[in-house]
Amino acid sequence: MPKTTPLESWIARKIGVSDGELTRESIAEYQLRKLRETLDWARSHSPFYSRRLRKVSEGTPGSFAAFERVPFTNATDLQEHGLQFLCVSQGDIDRVVTLESSGTSGVPKRVFLTTADHESTIDFFRVGMSQLLKNGQSVLIALPFERPGSVGELLATTVRQLGVRPILCGRITEPGQAIEMMKREQVECVIGVPVEILSLVRTGGRDVPSRFLNNVLLCSDHVSDSIVRAIRKKWGCEVFEHYGMTEMGLGGGVDCEAHAGYHLREADLYFEIVDPESGLLCQPGAIGEVVVTTLTRQGMPFIRYRTGDLSRFLPDRCACGTVLRRMDRVCARKSGRVAVGAHTEITIATLDEALFCLPEVEDFSASIDSGRPSKLIVTVYGSGAKEDLQEQARAVLERVPEIDVAEKTGELHVIVNAVERRASTFTGKRRIEQRVA
Repeated sequence: MPKTTPLESWIARKIGVSDGELTRESIAEYQLRKLRETLDWARSHSPFYSRRLRKVSEGTPGSFAAFERVPFTNATDLQEHGLQFLCVSQGDIDRVVTLESSGTSGVPKRVFLTTADHESTIDFFRVGMSQLLKNGQSVLIALPFERPGSVGELLATTVRQLGVRPILCGRITEPGQAIEMMKREQVECVIGVPVEILSLVRTGGRDVPSRFLNNVLLCSDHVSDSIVRAIRKKWGCEVFEHYGMTEMGLGGGVDCEAHAGYHLREADLYFEIVDPESGLLCQPGAIGEVVVTTLTRQGMPFIRYRTGDLSRFLPDRCACGTVLRRMDRVCARKSGRVAVGAHTEITIATLDEALFCLPEVEDFSASIDSGRPSKLIVTVYGSGAKEDLQEQARAVLERVPEIDVAEKTGELHVIVNAVERRASTFTGKRRIEQRVA
């Protein structure tokens, strides 16, 4: 039986109950109180929220049902009114994180974080990492670390508190160099972006000494089952997954040894799953948009912030025995669904599951041109003969039900290219590019 997630005892301490006494009722009572405090604080200190919440009475919400009537916020609000979200003076802000927008406006989002916000993230990271690493071990952190407050720097600070030595290498652009670093430093754990970790497995995985490597943590982008299987098969290690975004304070949830969904950071964040169109709460188990409210942030709180991520709550109890909620891995971005026919859509996750099953594929890029028929253009990067790789990639794509139907009805034409070099690293979340023919 897997060990109970360490988040449970951590959250118990944060909400003021003893280990072993945490219940869904005590969590709900705490979260409802924190929601009231957050709304009152934001309304009285933030110009944006004083307007947005003007119809919300003080002391609201009295129940979670009442909270569902509180207005949403979204990325456009943050782009257009960023400074007005602030509840403290700019002099109290420790870090400003600028997120380039992938939308049509091109206006970046700016998230303002206080020292306390960073300390809270480090605290969450420390507990999550404690199930992967022990005192005296080393970890390769393949994430950005150059800027103060970056995720790589925060993780390095975190693992040092555990007595672990961080090896900072940044995003992986040269897999061979990263493999040599892993061997030289004899790392027990690797943290990085899924497709970049896959490139290590595919280009030099046999050279990694398995007697050292125990765990991998995937983060910052969609995780596919095919990537997880490839890592486990080649390296024989445990693969953990993390969910988060900058607006959440980077950390949102992490899975446990059962590997059956994220356990959420419920002492600092309140999660909802809503219907993307109506905004109404989804039933447990139904896929919808992830909405998050910060519970402990003073500088720049977010209230009912629509993340654009699509996922679902898992209603059954985790095999690790925790009372914490579980959220399934994000299956897609709301803006990442691309039509391939009159009634059919695909996402980057759809292509991931198909293409990464091929052992020669290290990465791929995809775009779709509108028209009649529309064209799905996929370029795969990997080893082996170009013609063979191209033929194999086309074969697995044609077995994807959505693509198969659209091709047979004449609504879609698939073009596959193969090259013998790895795709250049893209710093944002991977997606299918949409082009107007």
